[in-house]
Amino acid sequence: MTDNRPASAEPEDAPAHREAPSERHEHPAVTVDVVILTMRRRRLEALLIKRKRWPYEGLWAIPGGFVGPAESLEDAARRELAEEANVGAVYLEQLYTFGDPGRDPRMRVITVVYYALLRADELRLVASAAAESAWFPVDALPPLAFDHAHILAYTLERLRGKLEYTTIGFQLLAPEFSLSELQEVYEAILGRPLDKRNFRKKVLSTGILEQTPHTRKTGQHRPAALYRFSPRADRGA
Repeated sequence: MTDNRPASAEPEDAPAHREAPSERHEHPAVTVDVVILTMRRRRLEALLIKRKRWPYEGLWAIPGGFVGPAESLEDAARRELAEEANVGAVYLEQLYTFGDPGRDPRMRVITVVYYALLRADELRLVASAAAESAWFPVDALPPLAFDHAHILAYTLERLRGKLEYTTIGFQLLAPEFSLSELQEVYEAILGRPLDKRNFRKKVLSTGILEQTPHTRKTGQHRPAALYRFSPRADRGA
């Protein structure tokens, strides 16, 4: 007997319903982690939160959390900034996405990492943050939860790279600053000392600074001239 069914027809015993891709695969959870950096005591420091529950209870971690169903990624990052660090309008930039399948023992979690830069005069805003938070120098970090050591290392690598072709370091300074303070920021990010004379010659030749009429006296030294970022210059950060 001749079978008149089209060649593409399915056998009669084929299942009546084919699973859609979304039914065959688990949906991963999405989080945001926010690396919060500032200058304290002439060192670049990161804000860390001590975890109070499993997994990694008792270890320090980058501030972060799950993204709400109605939140954008940036909204979630700014919420974390407000909840964990008690800060709001600061420099915030998306960095990278980390999605190793084993990075979280609870479930498959993909995290989108942002970094935020706080000026020294904004640190008072963090004073009322949770008791289980603390600042750590980026070159003297404690053991970290999840893959956060890798995330912080990658953040520093990217920040050092951007320092070479942008003015992102200015985000860590008050509106008016001395050349010594600017050099301290560069040295803290790069992790190495810079020649004072060469640094000043190079940064003044770029035209990105304006000298203000103000000075600041520190210790027994003569008052230092204060500069500001020139509004005519392109930040490029």
